[in-house]
Amino acid sequence: MSESGLLLAGFLLVAMLYASVGHGGATGYLALLSLLLPALPQREASTTALVLNTVVSGLALTQFAGAGHFPARLARAFLVTSIPFTFLGGLLAVPMWLFHLLLLVGLAAAAMRLLFLSWGNSLAEGNSTTAVQPPKAPVAGVVGAVVGLVSGIVGIGGGVFLSPLLILLRWATPRDTAGIAASFVLLNSIAGLLSRGISDRLSVGSLGMPLTVALAGGLIGSYLGARRLVPVTMNRVLAVVLLVACGKLLISLASAFSSGGWW
Repeated sequence: MSESGLLLAGFLLVAMLYASVGHGGATGYLALLSLLLPALPQREASTTALVLNTVVSGLALTQFAGAGHFPARLARAFLVTSIPFTFLGGLLAVPMWLFHLLLLVGLAAAAMRLLFLSWGNSLAEGNSTTAVQPPKAPVAGVVGAVVGLVSGIVGIGGGVFLSPLLILLRWATPRDTAGIAASFVLLNSIAGLLSRGISDRLSVGSLGMPLTVALAGGLIGSYLGARRLVPVTMNRVLAVVLLVACGKLLISLASAFSSGGWW
């Protein structure tokens, strides 16, 4: 298979995987672009990832909300602070190597925890909310701000940071988590694109085929996640998504080390 064929197949699989847990796939797209198109300018790679992220997360939000898995009040508590802080993060230029290293450790720990997480029968199909306790509004606001800022700096929607918190702290069921994450990723991706446009860091290449395959993958994955996958399986899928994000961070660290661009 040609390089372009591998890339498109990868985009399809990433969109399916991420959309099934309410994410857009930015970390996966960036990892693929880094591996298969290393000469692609960073601005174009990150813009492409954010555009695909926006489209796929929008599809996921539609599916999960349509299936009744979008607690709007809880989502708003995170979004009201995350959107402006994502915009702010997109304007910042900060030393990245230590930042990426800390994220790598945190995401890897969350992935391992999710792989072995066992939800009780009360949450098997999300039929009971007795085992979940949404956070107070101030707590959600602080979490939204921190996750938004980090997401804006890295150039992703932030679902990989928010989703494990919602599940591991039992703030939401797996399917509700996916619905919240989809709205979070969608709006934060738009904010990230706007901030990049304002700071003249927006570079759009050829998006026709990537958008087409991402749409197909997003439709399939979000349908499965909203209506077919059981919560335990969704936790496992989310763990895989986090590990893909860890792979992207490792690629970034290796690239910075080889080029001497630690700062």
